[in-house]
Amino acid sequence: GIIMEFSLGSQNRTVHFVTEFILLGFHGQRKMQIFFFSLILVLYLLTLLGNGAIVYAVKWDRRLHTPMYILLGNFAFLEIWYASSTVPNMLVNILSETKTISFSGCFLQFYFFFSLGTTECFFLSVMAYDRYLAICRPLHYPSIMTRKFCVTLICVCWVSGFLCYPVPIVLISQLPFCGPNIIDHIVCDPGPLLALACVSAPSTELICYTFNSMIIFGPFLSILGSYTMVLRAVLRVPSGAGRTKAFSTCGSHLMVVSLFYGTLMVMYVSPTSGNPAGMQKIVTLVYSAGTPFLNPLIYSLRNKDMKNALKKVLGLITSS
Repeated sequence: GIIMEFSLGSQNRTVHFVTEFILLGFHGQRKMQIFFFSLILVLYLLTLLGNGAIVYAVKWDRRLHTPMYILLGNFAFLEIWYASSTVPNMLVNILSETKTISFSGCFLQFYFFFSLGTTECFFLSVMAYDRYLAICRPLHYPSIMTRKFCVTLICVCWVSGFLCYPVPIVLISQLPFCGPNIIDHIVCDPGPLLALACVSAPSTELICYTFNSMIIFGPFLSILGSYTMVLRAVLRVPSGAGRTKAFSTCGSHLMVVSLFYGTLMVMYVSPTSGNPAGMQKIVTLVYSAGTPFLNPLIYSLRNKDMKNALKKVLGLITSS
């Protein structure tokens, strides 16, 4: 079912159109595949558990009904979907003999993975802005970051995240795919897809590259701006204790930002987009399965209120 044939009118020329792609994923020895399958499955289950516990704790513990934790709860909810947009398919793919994914399935995965990733970039910058307001403008913070404003920011992140990628996706999916249909990657990614099109599309490539760069660098620069101001403010704090508290709140956030953005930039912004396929797969695995797993750990282990709330949640689960 890979090829559909169309005869074009009177010339009777036959053009082949691809109706499915083969995602090679982690191919190689069976032992290696089993290793990757187990690793990814464990990471995924822990991601669901960790982020699920944070969502539940924020919803359930009234003391966490503040903008910082509402943002964190939404971020954890986003992480569950972000991991779910690719990981289950990766797992099925490792077990699959044929490793096929339908044409529409491939583009749907590309859309959700990239839209959720974009939403994550926006969320990280809103969370940085929230910390900037709390630390640099503590007196104005309650009047600026009201519950209503916080919810508005969250909605803007979700909606704008999902509005960015229809343009590149429509452009790429309109290209003719008539030849090889093997993608040597673990997810449907614009780079390998563009390489498989039968015609070169420099303008589409440029649009995709511009989109990726803007979506990665826009929020990144705003995060840098927020934290530069935060650092300046924190260094002016006379007491050691206040300084430590501010650093620990922001430290955890900065760890998440650097992990997520570091891998994204290696993948989409470095001129070496011709990275060896193996390297691309590992980097993609880090930001698609690794960061959603680490985020709840980083945030909750460095935060006393979150730790206490999670202990209660786990206590409830174990006692029931």
